[in-house]
Formats: sequence, C-alpha cells, structure tokens
Amino acid sequence: MRYPEFLKDNGRVGFVAPSFGCSFDPYYSRQQSAIAHFQEMGYETVPGPNCFLAEGNGKSNTPEKCGGELNDFFLNKDVGAILSVGGGETMCEDLPFVDFEGIRKAKPVWYMGYSDNTCLTYTLPVLCDTATVYGPCATTFGRLPWHKSVEDAFRVITGKGYEIKDGVPCITLSSYDGWEPAGESPEGCDPLAPYSIEAPLAMRLAGPRRPFSGRLIGGCMDLLFTLQGTRFDKTKEFVEKYKDDGIVWFLEACEMSPVDLRRVLWGFENAGWFEHVSGFIFGRPMVYGTEAFGFDQYNAVTGILEKYNVPIVMDVDLGHLPPQIPIITGSVAEVTASEEKLTITMELK
Repeated sequence: MRYPEFLKDNGRVGFVAPSFGCSFDPYYSRQQSAIAHFQEMGYETVPGPNCFLAEGNGKSNTPEKCGGELNDFFLNKDVGAILSVGGGETMCEDLPFVDFEGIRKAKPVWYMGYSDNTCLTYTLPVLCDTATVYGPCATTFGRLPWHKSVEDAFRVITGKGYEIKDGVPCITLSSYDGWEPAGESPEGCDPLAPYSIEAPLAMRLAGPRRPFSGRLIGGCMDLLFTLQGTRFDKTKEFVEKYKDDGIVWFLEACEMSPVDLRRVLWGFENAGWFEHVSGFIFGRPMVYGTEAFGFDQYNAVTGILEKYNVPIVMDVDLGHLPPQIPIITGSVAEVTASEEKLTITMELK
C-alpha cells in the first residue's frame, strides 16, 4: 500500500468537484469559508475549475470534465492534499475518464471525501494500492469552530498526532460524545454553524466481543453496490492480496432502506467480498431508525453477517449523520469497541 506524504505546513491544498459543485447554499458559503480558513492557517489553496459550478446533469460539470479535473490535480498540480467539495449522485460516471494507470505510477497524494466520493476513496486503494481518507468533504472545514472529528481529519492528512510503532506511523482516533440526528444541512440552518450534537452515542455490538484487526476497506454502500461487478471492481483481488492482514470492512448507507441493506450485503457476500474478513464496522444509516418487512438497520446486517463469527459494530461515528471518524482506507487497523466507545489505531503499513 502506498501512502502519500503528509501535507506540509504552508503547503498547497487542492479542491475538486467530481460530483456536486458548491453552486448554492449552504455549500457555497461553507466552501468559501473553508478556503478562507485554510488561507488564514497559512496554506495555499487551489480551487479546481468545477468547484462552484452546476453545469452537468446533477453534478458540477460533464463526466469528462470532472474526470479531467481529477487527473489534473493528481498528476499536475503539485498539491499536498486533494479535498472533494461534496458528495452527490453520479460520480461513478467520471471513472472512465480517470487516469488510474497514471495515478498508480505518480507520486501519491491524499484524497479525502465521503458518500459519492467512495467512487475514488475505494477505487484508489483497490486499483492503485494508494491509501485515501474516507472523511469530511471540504465544505465541512468551513463550519467553525471545527468539531473534534474535523480536527481529527486535519490531523490525518497533516501527520499531526501520529506516533511511530515499530518504525511505522500510526494514529489512534476514538468515537465522539454524541451525534447530529438532523444530518449535515437541516432546513434553515446557519451555513457556517458547527455540528449540533443532540443525541448521545450508543453503538450496538454483535458477534464475538473482542478486539479485531485488519486492512481497512469500504465506504458508502450505495456506491459500492454500483461499482460491484464493473471493470472498476477488483475487490476480490484486493482481499486476496491482503488476506494475511485480515480485512476490516467499514460500511455506511445513504438512501438505503433496511431491506436494501440486506439485499446489498447478500450481493457483496456472494461476490466473494467478505473472504478473509476479521470484523465489520457500520456507520449510522441516513435513514436511521426505519423499519420495513420485519427488518431494521440491525437485523438486516446481522442476519447476513453473523455467520462469519467476527465482531460487528453498528451505529459507529461514520458517514452521513455526523460526526464521522476519518478512516484511512487501505491502512491496517486495530479496533476495540463497546456500546459507549470505539477506538481505532490505523497503521500506515
């Protein structure tokens, strides 16, 4: 696995819009605030040409231009980190225009985002052996003051707070005190207000209660389901390559009902994705608390996955209901969990 160099003090931060652009509030104001805040901290900011556009169908620009923006930043811009300005719906259409072979050969650069950005945070480790960060999009850095989860994401890409273990950099992060049921952008919200933490953290555990470890892979299930079986799906090769580490899957869902969760996990299982699994981490689903046909967000998961006899941790700080622990996709993790706290140490090896 290839790990980028950490973003240096006063380095260059790139912003791209491979899915939605920040063409309206609250995202426009947040992105402007994020750029200003990074500049105040001494960083040079490099917004891509699509960041504030809405010229494509449901996206910032055409798939060709979105893919071209990504290639330019990975191969030409000499930035220390690339932050996606947002999620969206059709980033998958960019992938035929992304130069994965060029990225695989080039010097690695941190890429961070979540949701639709799974199309890159997942494919770069799987196709290019290049680690990414499944974490907040750039606009979140414009919500001030930063929540601790946002500070953690900044630490991940800057190297601040890492330790050296057996010669390998590693960072330990933990769950937070509570979460925001309204999600990222409730109606009528102040665009720049920080998270409104209202609900206490309460995770649910299934399977054996023990620490577990393995190489991290995962993202938003809505997009992983889209990628499954395409030419961008080299998941079986990835899990076979790293089987000696064990595989820790981290998964979260946006628009999926409990029935959808069940069906999609069945599909992943029967595609061979869960070979060599050592544990599962599930974020709070966007449709938190819904039930359908006898399924809820818990038995939809356990009914498929308990047979693996590995730890399953649900309602983790991950995904669409903030805050979210930034996950270094491709790293090797050691995980401990109870109903009240999850701790994850990620080693860059």
